[in-house]
Amino acid sequence: MSGYKVKRAIIMAAGIGKRMQPLTFQTPKPLIEVNGKRMIDTIIDALLENGIEDINIVTGYLADSFKALISKYPTVRFINNPDYDKYNNISSLYYARHLLDTDVIITDADQIVRNKDILSPSFEISGYNATEVTSYTDEWVMSVENGVVTSCSRNGGDRGWQLYSISRWCREDAIKLKKYIELEFEKNERRDIYWDDIPMFIHFNDFKLGIRVMQSGDMVEIDSLEELKIIDPKYLNM
Repeated sequence: MSGYKVKRAIIMAAGIGKRMQPLTFQTPKPLIEVNGKRMIDTIIDALLENGIEDINIVTGYLADSFKALISKYPTVRFINNPDYDKYNNISSLYYARHLLDTDVIITDADQIVRNKDILSPSFEISGYNATEVTSYTDEWVMSVENGVVTSCSRNGGDRGWQLYSISRWCREDAIKLKKYIELEFEKNERRDIYWDDIPMFIHFNDFKLGIRVMQSGDMVEIDSLEELKIIDPKYLNM
C-alpha cells in the first residue's frame, strides 16, 4: 500500500510558448488543439479520472483565454502569475506556494497525457515521473540507486532516467519546497531559475527523491511548431 495520496494538483500554464509561434500569438500553448483535443484537457481529464478534483491552474500569458475551460471543468481554480513575462517558472510556483500544504502533484500544462496512470495519486516517495534513457538525450537525466535519486545532470546523458515535468510531493516535502521557493525568490532573488532547480540542484541534499517509472509513449511533449506538425498534420501549412 502506498504511503501517500495526492490531494491537490497544480498545473503550470503561464508561459508564452515562443517556439509555437505564430499559433501562440492568440492562443496559449496549453489550449492548442492536437488531434482534436486541447493539450491541457488531456491532463485535467486524467487527473479527474484518478480522483484528483482539487485542480489549480497557474496562468499568466493570455490568462483570460483559460476561462474557456470553465464550461467543461467548472471546479478548476486559477492563480495569476503577474511576473510570467519577467522571470522563469519559479515565479509560477511562488504565486501558488500557498497550495504547498498537502500531498500534491505538479505538472506542466503543455503536454499530452496518453496514459492516465502516469497521474495516479498514490506514491511512496516524493519525486518525478521518469523514463529510462536508452540513447543520448539533452534533457535532464537522473542517476538512481535503490529507488532514490543520487544526482541529476542538466546536460543530458546516455544512461539513467529522464526527468519529466510531472512530480509528486508529500506534505512534508511540499512545505519544505514552499520554504525554499520563498527563500530563493524573495531573499536570494534567484528568479531566473526553474523551480525544479531547488529540489534537484540548489537544495538537493534536503530532499530524498525517487522516480515514478513510465513509458515514453505515455506522454508527449511538444516543444516546437515543427514537432506539432509531425503529430497533427492539420498544422502543416503554418
